[in-house]
Amino acid sequence: MNKTKERPTSQPITVNIDKLSAMLSCGHATARKIGEQAGAKIVIGRRVLYSVEKVKNYLSYLEE
Repeated sequence: MNKTKERPTSQPITVNIDKLSAMLSCGHATARKIGEQAGAKIVIGRRVLYSVEKVKNYLSYLEE
């Protein structure tokens, strides 16, 4: 299987768990928990992605 290539995008629509945890500055378990609570989890086959927009909205909601 070929490795997924990094594509330069200024604002990605979805990210994997590595990038989500980097965006949130937390560990994988915490990032996964936040992503699931936000309803941002997207499963395509074996691949799991998280919607950046839903995570941002969820964090804004918690902030209020």
